[in-house]
Amino acid sequence: MAGITEKGAAGLRVCRKCLLADMKEEDFFRTLRSHIRNIDEDLKVDHTVYEKRLDQCRACDDLISGMCRICGCYVEMRAIMKKNACPRVHPKWQKENVCMNIY
Repeated sequence: MAGITEKGAAGLRVCRKCLLADMKEEDFFRTLRSHIRNIDEDLKVDHTVYEKRLDQCRACDDLISGMCRICGCYVEMRAIMKKNACPRVHPKWQKENVCMNIY
């Protein structure tokens, strides 16, 4: 069964109802990277911190095919966000302080 598709912010066709098994792998990773690029800059760590986090994930035995075996996340998505920390009991990297304006 086909999902519902629409144009995403980058002009890519995004399937809102597809499972990973229904998507081509290259389309999924293109969509994931597009999503990461379009996250509000205030929510993202700077590029240097992001790369350091990814380096720590690359060296971790719990990284399998881009996913964290502990929590099931895609590490590129988890590592970009200030509010996230490594899910290990003894984290390899910590969340950053996030000041959110609530009106």
